[in-house]
Amino acid sequence: MADIQQVDEGAGAEPDAKVERRTAKLVKQISSFVEAHGGAEGQIAYLGQKGARIVLVGEDGEWGDLVAPTYALAEEAVKQSGITVHEDFDGDFANKVRTGPYEWTRMAGIQVGGPSNG
Repeated sequence: MADIQQVDEGAGAEPDAKVERRTAKLVKQISSFVEAHGGAEGQIAYLGQKGARIVLVGEDGEWGDLVAPTYALAEEAVKQSGITVHEDFDGDFANKVRTGPYEWTRMAGIQVGGPSNG
C-alpha cells in the first residue's frame, strides 16, 4: 500500500498581496542601497524558520543586510532588483567588503587587544 500524504497548501500560506508588498519593500531597500553605494552584489543565506538573510556589498566596499521572511521571497527580491547574486560569501566577493574600526571591535577587537564592547 502506498503512503499518501495530504498537503494543505492554504495552511500557513500568506496571501499574495502581502507577499507582493513584502517583496516590493525589499526591492526598494535593495535599490536604495545600490543607488547609495554605486552598485551592489549580494548573497542569500538561509536562516531556518526565521527566513533568509540578504547580504549586500556595495561597489564602495560598504555592506549591509536585510532579512526576508522566506528564502523564496529573498530570491524574488534580488531577482527583481537586478543585482548579481553569489552562491557563497567567499573569494573575490568577500574581498570587496571594507571593514572599519567598529567591525574590528565587534568581531575580534577583544581578542587582538582592541577596546571592549561593554
